[in-house]
Amino acid sequence: MSDQDNKNENEVEKVEDTQVEVEDTQVEVEDTKKDDDEYEKVCFICRRPESVAGKMIELPNNICVCSDCMQKSFDAMSNGQIDYSQLMNMPGVQILNMADMEQNIPKQQKVKKKKEGEEKKPLINIKDIPAPHKIKAKLDDYVVGQEYAKKAMAVAVYNHYKRVATDTMDDIEIEKSNMLMIGPTGSGKTYLVKTLARLLDVPLAITDATSLTEAGYIGDDIESVVSKLLAAAENDVEKAEQGIIFIDEIDKIAKKKNSSQRDVSGESVQQGMLKLLEGSDVEVPVGANSKNAMVPLTTVNTKNILFICGGAFPDLEGIIKERLTKQSSIGFGADLKDKYDHDKTILEKVTTEDLRNFGMIPEFLGRLPIVFTLQGMNEDMLIKILKEPKNAILKQYQKLLALDEVNLLFDDGALEAIAKKAMKKDTGARALRAIIEEFMLDIMYEIPKDDSIGQVTITREYIEGTGGPLIMLRGQDVARIQ
Repeated sequence: MSDQDNKNENEVEKVEDTQVEVEDTQVEVEDTKKDDDEYEKVCFICRRPESVAGKMIELPNNICVCSDCMQKSFDAMSNGQIDYSQLMNMPGVQILNMADMEQNIPKQQKVKKKKEGEEKKPLINIKDIPAPHKIKAKLDDYVVGQEYAKKAMAVAVYNHYKRVATDTMDDIEIEKSNMLMIGPTGSGKTYLVKTLARLLDVPLAITDATSLTEAGYIGDDIESVVSKLLAAAENDVEKAEQGIIFIDEIDKIAKKKNSSQRDVSGESVQQGMLKLLEGSDVEVPVGANSKNAMVPLTTVNTKNILFICGGAFPDLEGIIKERLTKQSSIGFGADLKDKYDHDKTILEKVTTEDLRNFGMIPEFLGRLPIVFTLQGMNEDMLIKILKEPKNAILKQYQKLLALDEVNLLFDDGALEAIAKKAMKKDTGARALRAIIEEFMLDIMYEIPKDDSIGQVTITREYIEGTGGPLIMLRGQDVARIQ
């Protein structure tokens, strides 16, 4: 083959490679365009999406400006005293280069476009809404005990999504089923809500009331809870408007007693949340917790958002006891003052009056019509939590060791010892994980070293520090103590 032929072949290959590169670039550009079509255009100046600001004026380099901002710019130019024709000749003045202003809005700050001609569809079809007993049955698989709480949640959620799905607001308007959960720490408040949102497949935002302050003060604005829900719904406004917001530590925004300063993180936050709980249009930042000039804003309606509030209310027991003893402290049939000191179900006797005395304002409580309590943990409940739920802690460790082909067992004595240790910590079910993690550390470290280990049994003696676990080698009939 001559040099000329080789040269021609090389040139053909180069041309083909160039064509392939051009095609790949075209595909990438088309994919980007498709992706951009799903999201709303945002004004370069005021950062409002087109659903709020109206039709956008498109400028070079993907810059969009709303008609309001464009008009304001023209008004400023026409009303000003500057002769713009002279600017070109002024030393040190550079004319704006549009190429430098390319609009690069991150994806987490883009709002999904509402499809034209499509009616607003509920996330859950009325035929697909599981009945209360089915919701409770599913919660039973993951949450031990708390029968009343699970029943109350199942009914409230069922009624709420029936209200959303039918949307029949004719003569009889169905009110929202917002909930208030009262229970000691580690009783399963957050876990119940997480499980519920997962079962229903709806967006969920979990926030902490301790970070909330009145607008204008350091901390998160009240609207930030809605922006978290919008983020959970992948910036789909319609999806977010049918989600669940769980506000934990709600007892921390109680009115401050005997305070001479402005209560910006207590009563003011409760008042600020009133419209939110009832249902109103809220302007929230997209992809951020606080409003600023560089963050797009969109409007979310909270009418169909289910709010669930939870808190430990640590001093509430004392308030209930005081009320009950006051009621029954007159006459011959008067109760003893210490009658309710050892009552484990004291929280179940809570009334709206008790919550008002705690520091919650009546208007706030009025927007949380469903109030229920969760029981504190006892040893039997903790043992059940260890082994019964679908994702029980013991099952998780058994699965981890099964990957190393090792069988992990816990005898009944070990479970009782773990439960006793957890009760002493007084942090509910949260203590279980920490205790097991402590005792499993050495076992998880040592087992991968020795391939001959086939089974490990955790004993009471090992938990109490008087012995070790039972180790059984592969093919061994009698276990040996480690």
